[in-house]
Amino acid sequence: MKLSTKGRYGLKAMFELALHFGKGPLALKYIAEKQSISEHYLEQLIAILKKDGLVNSVRGAQGGYLLSKDPKDISVGDIIRSLEGSVAPADCVIEGEPVECPKGEYCVTRGVWIKIRDSINDVIDTLTLQNMVDEQKDINGNYMYYI
Repeated sequence: MKLSTKGRYGLKAMFELALHFGKGPLALKYIAEKQSISEHYLEQLIAILKKDGLVNSVRGAQGGYLLSKDPKDISVGDIIRSLEGSVAPADCVIEGEPVECPKGEYCVTRGVWIKIRDSINDVIDTLTLQNMVDEQKDINGNYMYYI
């Protein structure tokens, strides 16, 4: 399983917003430059995150984007599911809308897919943007950009 650029770049953008949480809105151009993301592509990702209530926008000369909630209240799972949809490895185990399989009642691999899905969800729902910010501080309190 591999995340698309939507999930990877969206998480980077949200991380940048988390680094500046409480300091006012960030311009899209600033986020794009700091995280090496195309501004046009980032615009599309931010629109999805905004629609899903993870980001707010501020209009005007000093406008831009900011997190809708504290970084500790936004999980990596919230972001990935917003941009990617379900992380289920097979259609038959998608949360809320599984595709019926004619062999589902006796399919041995279905149990494996459920365990993989649940394990991934456990990890991404446990990690928050605040965890990411805390992990990126070096011993001097400076931020390093490795993601």
